[in-house]
Amino acid sequence: MEIAFTKLHGNGNDFILIDEYERTIIPDDMKGQFAALYCDRRFGIGADGVLFLAKPIKKADIRMRVFQPDESEAEMCGNGIRCLAKYAYDMGYVKENCTVQTGAGELAVVVRYADEDCTVTIRMGEPKFVRSEIPATGNGEYHEQIGGFDVYAVNTGVPHAVILVDAVDSIDLATVAPQIRNHPTFIHGANVNFVQKTGEDSIRVRTFERGVEDETLSCGTGATASAAVVHHLGYIKGAIQVETKGGPLTIHFDPDGTAKMEGPAVTVFSGVITY
Repeated sequence: MEIAFTKLHGNGNDFILIDEYERTIIPDDMKGQFAALYCDRRFGIGADGVLFLAKPIKKADIRMRVFQPDESEAEMCGNGIRCLAKYAYDMGYVKENCTVQTGAGELAVVVRYADEDCTVTIRMGEPKFVRSEIPATGNGEYHEQIGGFDVYAVNTGVPHAVILVDAVDSIDLATVAPQIRNHPTFIHGANVNFVQKTGEDSIRVRTFERGVEDETLSCGTGATASAAVVHHLGYIKGAIQVETKGGPLTIHFDPDGTAKMEGPAVTVFSGVITY
């Protein structure tokens, strides 16, 4: 048996994409195991997650499912959806303007090319600050002291904890992030973002991702969450330039509160897995 795959990345946040547009390739009860096996960077292909592209169940143009190295399925992935949209556009499944069905709802996407460079804009929806929608225990908006840090939280498709610090490079993520990621107030756990304001309209972000259980070079929903908290607290009002280890993203906020994420998507290579 041979399984075709494509490797893509969004700012270094990398994915294995399995095209199931015409038929199911990996049975649903094996998708988590598949991700655990092939995301391994020494014994597999190596990736932060596996994207499965399929025809939509509802009215969207395409459907995305995301499985992570710990075998869990994420509701959404910002960098992943950019990669999926680029692939779908390149394959002719969608046009420049399309919609993607995810576990966090249907999202509008715009794919643009300038020569060979692909930029994808995702309409991420309105960030959710109320605890019940993160989800987290308690009432009202989330603001807790955890491990000596002021922690805010927001859902931008998946739950994110956001901590504002003076210098993100001074944080030992591997040591401090797991305590926040697994804090009992987060009903399903949370991704953890440390954020440094670097200019009038710019921030730097480092993200420890739930499911990967490590720092990733970039996280689209994390960049959106970090910008949303900074915007919500009134520190930056307009579009926010987000610097991640893997590269830049731009987060826009419409007057109605809707967030839009803009960033690159790159095809790395294609290959075949042979059983």
